Amino acid sequence: MSRKYFGTDGVRGRVGEAPITADFMLHLGHAAGQVFKRHDTGSKPTVLIGKDTRVSGYMIEAALEAGFTSAGVNVQLTGPLPTAAVAYLTRALRLSAGVVISASHNPYYDNGIKFFSAEGAKLPDAVELEIEALLEKPMICAPSESIGRAKRIDDAAGRYIEFCKSTFPNELNLKGMRIVVDCANGAAYEIAPHVFHELGAEIIPIGASPDGFNINEKIGATHPKALQAAVKTHRADLGIALDGDADRLLMIDAAGRLYNGDELLYVVVCDGIEQGKQSGVVGTLMTNLAVENALRHLHVPFARAKVGDRYVLEMMVEKGWLWGGESSGHLLCLDKHTTGDGIVSALQVLSSIRRNGRTLAELTAAVSLYPQTMINVKIGKGFDWERYAPLARARESVAADLGENGRILIRPSGTEPLLRVMVEAESEVVAATAAKRLVASLEGAV
Repeated sequence: MSRKYFGTDGVRGRVGEAPITADFMLHLGHAAGQVFKRHDTGSKPTVLIGKDTRVSGYMIEAALEAGFTSAGVNVQLTGPLPTAAVAYLTRALRLSAGVVISASHNPYYDNGIKFFSAEGAKLPDAVELEIEALLEKPMICAPSESIGRAKRIDDAAGRYIEFCKSTFPNELNLKGMRIVVDCANGAAYEIAPHVFHELGAEIIPIGASPDGFNINEKIGATHPKALQAAVKTHRADLGIALDGDADRLLMIDAAGRLYNGDELLYVVVCDGIEQGKQSGVVGTLMTNLAVENALRHLHVPFARAKVGDRYVLEMMVEKGWLWGGESSGHLLCLDKHTTGDGIVSALQVLSSIRRNGRTLAELTAAVSLYPQTMINVKIGKGFDWERYAPLARARESVAADLGENGRILIRPSGTEPLLRVMVEAESEVVAATAAKRLVASLEGAV
């Protein structure tokens, strides 16, 4: 059965347009509730619902609550809470499932739904397909005596703050550090500053005044210039940037230098190795070649998954590895949490800084990121680029010229009629020249 509503990261879209409407969310809650009842053989199933700070969260939360309770499922509501916090609390409270209302790093006018299993992991494909199948059937309300109840959890934020702190070594603290924490006017605005402050740091919060409309707006991990300016203004030691649902992480040092997910992943892995842990690392097709080469020098196995933290996690579980991540800042530390968590990831980087007494620049000195050139080429519907001989010849020639000092990635867009041609090389000139050679080979076909 093909997917109609679920994408790689739940259901997402523009609010007011299908499927992000009140009536669909009511039906989604009812369908998901029926599926959770099938899989939960104990007492009446209970789901946890958290959300970010988008104004549309009120509408969607109410619709989902009605859908779940009409299916005979109890609901616990947390209010604004990071995605990873919902995953943690679902597992800690032994609930049937967790639901996050968020569109992550997207603007306020988008929203979406993510589900977590009782174990705090993304729902298996088979369960998502069960939900989709029931969405095609009419809703049948449970009998009055079986309708679910809803209540709010008042201490959700405090529970999660303590969990985050528990992932930081007991023998270390952040005393003497001044850190700017950018919460992107999102789900972590009342949580992230407390975590770092309670570990001893002096905190300057920004992006911590959500109004329902300013989530991710010129702030947060997708707009790091605001954080760079704040670090300079406040003469801070570090800056931490999260996105709207706090599952992404970027960092800024005192000099204003930005460190992306690839570099931060390398720091986490090196620190883990120093602590005696042994594991491979999963990146994506977009992970910078410099990281792969640096890990090879450390004799650390490395594999690439498709772009998307869901695929990274799937490969990590398949291989039994602890670490994985994306350039965008999704980092996964399965020895600490079951899902990507920007706050927990930041704490792992900070523990390395404190344990080693070294700066981020020093910890990432072995990773000099290769420049990347990306060119989008419009293609016709059904164009078989993999069998197009001129491109194959150009690709072979460019690969031979690059050798081990570069990389080619060609992949179709998942949403547009585009072919994305990317070349990584040791210099911008080499990368740009090679990418243009590949694009030129497509001129007769597009």
